[in-house]
Amino acid sequence: MISVSALSRRFGDLTALQNVSFSVAAGEIVGFLGPNGAGKTTGMRILTCTLPPSEGCAAVAGHDVVAEPMAVRRRVGFMPENVPLYPDCTVEEHLRLVARLKDVSARSLTGQLQSALSRAGLADVRRRLVGHLSKGYRQRVGLAQALIGDPPVLILDEPSVGLDPQQIVEIRELIRSFAGEKTVLLSSHILNEVSLICGRVLILDRGRLVGEADPRRLQGAREGRTLVTLAWDGPRAPVHEAIGRVPGVAEVATTPDGAEVALSADPSTVRPALAAAVIAAGGRLQRLEDQAATLEDLFLRLTGGAVARAPAPADVGERGKTS
Repeated sequence: MISVSALSRRFGDLTALQNVSFSVAAGEIVGFLGPNGAGKTTGMRILTCTLPPSEGCAAVAGHDVVAEPMAVRRRVGFMPENVPLYPDCTVEEHLRLVARLKDVSARSLTGQLQSALSRAGLADVRRRLVGHLSKGYRQRVGLAQALIGDPPVLILDEPSVGLDPQQIVEIRELIRSFAGEKTVLLSSHILNEVSLICGRVLILDRGRLVGEADPRRLQGAREGRTLVTLAWDGPRAPVHEAIGRVPGVAEVATTPDGAEVALSADPSTVRPALAAAVIAAGGRLQRLEDQAATLEDLFLRLTGGAVARAPAPADVGERGKTS
């Protein structure tokens, strides 16, 4: 449904995207992650035909973003990070205007409005002025306008930015409901939210695609396999070889001061054997500790950047209001 090949975008001497390639299948929800300035928004702007690429190509629903921009726009619902809204319109008036801009036929207009209002949870505020809505409800209006026209592809840039914990949960559940129905590409800095929403994540850093992962597999790895980090003084290669021969060791990865080891057996029986293997191979063990396998670990390893966390559920106060 989305296909990107060797995509690059330059702004003068600045390269915002460099040789990026990926694809998103129909009905898939994919997260687009990266530190500020990684190129996420640039990539989304290219896919929504608001910015041309410098090199490479991209297609949405089989239509090239350069050669067939109008065909792409008809098939994409875009929610930018800062949603442009008309504050003096009611919610329904605003969505009717969006429907006209999207050339929705009069015959299907009523059904389109009802569906967008219902799915975005706006039916009760349809006659409220957009300017009188809370941040959470304005985000819902932005999502509703992306749904107008029933596009098969949704591109959502930071859909939960600025929301309180309850509103984040509501937006999360709404986006999850699109799985199998619409193709969704979304960006976010809140990694635990991405883990709960997306079936796959693409990680950008400084304009390059540096990693890809399935959050559910990472969670499975955390639950079914323990990662252990070891540090030691002394020889490297002999110790690595000895560790790899320990029963219950599934994989060994080199780190600057030792190794990261994935265990496939009971850690309580493997840890002593690891320590013994290090010593027998001539190493002086300095550290042996468990390390969780999470999306945050992968993100930090690939980008070296900081990550945002959603507010803790204990911080949830009064439910988001409409004014």
